[in-house]
Amino acid sequence: MKSTTFRSAVGAALTAALAAVALPASAASAAAPAGTVDGATATSFGRIADAVLTQRTAALLDHQNRSARRLAPLADKNVRLSAGQTRTEESALSSLRGRKTRLAALGEAYTGADTRVAVDKIRVKGGQATVQATETTTLTYKKIRGDEPRTTGFQAHHELKFAASANGKWQLTGIRSTDDGPMAVNEPGKAAVARTTAAPTATPAATSRPSQQQQKPAGAYDYKAMAAYAEKYWSNYNPAYRKFNDAGGDCTNFVSQAMKAGGWANKGGAYDDYRNWWYDSSYQSTSWVGANEWSWFTLDSKRAANLSNVYYLGVGDVLQMDFDKDGSKDHTMIVTYRSSSGVPYLTYHSVNTYRKSVASIIASYPNSLYYAYRT
Repeated sequence: MKSTTFRSAVGAALTAALAAVALPASAASAAAPAGTVDGATATSFGRIADAVLTQRTAALLDHQNRSARRLAPLADKNVRLSAGQTRTEESALSSLRGRKTRLAALGEAYTGADTRVAVDKIRVKGGQATVQATETTTLTYKKIRGDEPRTTGFQAHHELKFAASANGKWQLTGIRSTDDGPMAVNEPGKAAVARTTAAPTATPAATSRPSQQQQKPAGAYDYKAMAAYAEKYWSNYNPAYRKFNDAGGDCTNFVSQAMKAGGWANKGGAYDDYRNWWYDSSYQSTSWVGANEWSWFTLDSKRAANLSNVYYLGVGDVLQMDFDKDGSKDHTMIVTYRSSSGVPYLTYHSVNTYRKSVASIIASYPNSLYYAYRT
């Protein structure tokens, strides 16, 4: 079903989403029985999702430059937040304000934002409603150094849980991200997932900003082509490649595509041998899609070398993260922009993200390990 974006026309697509749960025609003019979702209630579900996520985004904005859009109330018609979810959101906003403070210390702030929510699917069973929704958020960088890009953006997917009361009212009882990879900048927290793959040989990079910049020298590959590819397909996936969002995440697959666009050649051989790297119409090597295997192949083949500091990354270089420091890498990103003052900006899949600064990533994951690669 085609997604329906709130703040635009909702009717036809939302009616389709409700086909399995809407009231029969004979009851259309009556109040919805407890545990039943009609069109107005479904619209309210979307508005509540929009309001919650917009409020989280607003917590990151510079106090003197709040978004012009007035925040919607966290209640709409027959839907509101439960007492427990209200406390959860208060905690989330406090966490995000702390992230904003860490960002400011790293020299980054946002002057405005736009968050839009599209309802993709609604399921109702036994007085419980599950709503699948897609969030698209754009943040405007504050010009602190003067060389920041204009915006950063991401797409995130959420599952919201609603519970019906005996009086026919609904309450939002939970919201969680369904994406793999690092959290969106307005997501207050996400539990790390332990991995069991043997520790790689890459060397972690420092995350403090160095006193001197390091420029990327000319290399054997077309780094502008790598960046252009990533920025073209960060949200609209290239149909020439398979997606792996539901099979461990698409981040390394996406970076491998960008590497190929910049001149990396296939290296044939057994699919499960990390010394090989290839993709064809029916399958691909594990090093094409696996974060650890990509690192092992890259260092073994000398197509990239470790950098000692994340701020040394240049356009076309790659950054990987180990969320819980268990020796197994969890996420892969590519630099598509670098400011003249030496701040790399990362673009990646899962959560689909455009030009997110390395400072923002470190502020969200200050205790993770980072691996920087000069391609």
